[in-house]
Amino acid sequence: MTNINQKVTFSRGLELKNPLVMAPMTTKMSFYDGVVTKDELDYYALRSGELGAVITAAANVQEVGKGWEGELGVYDDKFIPALSRLASTIKQSGTKAILQIFHGGRMTNSTITRGLQVVSASAIAAERPGAETPRALEHDEILQVIQDFKEATIRAMKAGFDGVELHGANTYLIQQFFSPHSNQRNDEWGGSLTKRFIFINHLVDTVTAAVDESGQKNFIVGYRFSPEEYETPGIRFEDSLYLVNQLANKPLDYLHISLNDYTKISQSTDYQDKSMLAYVYEKINGRLPLIGVGDVRTRKDAEALLEYADIVAVGRSLLIDPNWASKVLNNNEDKIRKQVSLDDKEKLALTNGVWGFMEAMMGDRILD
Repeated sequence: MTNINQKVTFSRGLELKNPLVMAPMTTKMSFYDGVVTKDELDYYALRSGELGAVITAAANVQEVGKGWEGELGVYDDKFIPALSRLASTIKQSGTKAILQIFHGGRMTNSTITRGLQVVSASAIAAERPGAETPRALEHDEILQVIQDFKEATIRAMKAGFDGVELHGANTYLIQQFFSPHSNQRNDEWGGSLTKRFIFINHLVDTVTAAVDESGQKNFIVGYRFSPEEYETPGIRFEDSLYLVNQLANKPLDYLHISLNDYTKISQSTDYQDKSMLAYVYEKINGRLPLIGVGDVRTRKDAEALLEYADIVAVGRSLLIDPNWASKVLNNNEDKIRKQVSLDDKEKLALTNGVWGFMEAMMGDRILD
């Protein structure tokens, strides 16, 4: 358990001034080619400074890994100058900047990838309307994906970020290799639970080794995961506890569970005595810091979450009130903005995907 006003220090030396971080949220604000825009800089600038860290929206490590329009790119050195501006924007007043890196895998389409065929662990389409059947990655292509995550990490270091987060959640490619739904391979990269972990094992080892071999100080590597899938077959909570146990022994700096409610209970009947967050915290048993997330609106929510985590990630509340952290830390919760209107979009830098996300997820907390 972490106190809400307490500093957090990671194993590689990076220190957060408090345990409040901005959760990674899709913005769809980048240019068509993945370059950071002024809108994006304004959005992050408005919410930085008071938080311990900001975790950015996902940046794709390969062109075929692009998941949506307006997405950050980190698959080429040409992105470093703009990413550097993003990092420096976030790092005002001591807030740390963490770049989330990912590959969309089958959760995209050939229009988004500009004609490139969608790829995944196996040639199995996602269970969603209009999903394209992906091409299964060949052995050498899998190794190249891992190499591209490494190269993306090196670019993040060159751009001045304080860390990267491997996006192994929300059904994207890293998770697709671990899922029995999307990974039905019969080679060394799939099959049993332990074989479905091999991609993640190599990925984490490659990225963390690249950081340590670089000699760069205070640069961290985190890993985000989703605890369950609803497909059959799919990832079950017991599988995720195996994943957590393996990752907690790796040279990572933190794990980050992806939840829409920090109190959420597993769908598995074997794990319903407490929240999934509590089970994961117990499984880690102090080996790594855990970031918890999921509908944190008040200081009371943050403190309740921190009973079973070391860091709290906040998403929607920071969209509505960019100064949420300061008001919570200084006991001024009565001044927290709880609703927004269309008239607030510009001054809150809420454009494109962010506003659509709010409309979809927040219902009556938006006043049209």
